[in-house]
Amino acid sequence: MYWNDDAPAQSKDWAGLLKSESWEELISRKLVNPSPESVARANRQRLAQEEGARARADVEQQAIAIRKDMELLRALREAKEAQEESARTAIPSLLKKKSKKVAAK
Repeated sequence: MYWNDDAPAQSKDWAGLLKSESWEELISRKLVNPSPESVARANRQRLAQEEGARARADVEQQAIAIRKDMELLRALREAKEAQEESARTAIPSLLKKKSKKVAAK
């Protein structure tokens, strides 16, 4: 920033504007009379935040449902594997291959 007389003409004009109104006046004027574009932008941002929150909630609900489904499927698979293992140990003779007798010629 230039704080002396060596400042360019644009800076002097801008500094003059700032001296005529305090920052508080500029901010309060912006808050009292927002432009239609700023109102529309604020509405879009608010809607985007709300939609994003809903989307995150939906994704989380889907993730919970998927985890529940996976837990159920895992339990079913483990039960099936346990049943198959008990069937193998209960009837070991059925699993063995029978040897074919070769007829003598």
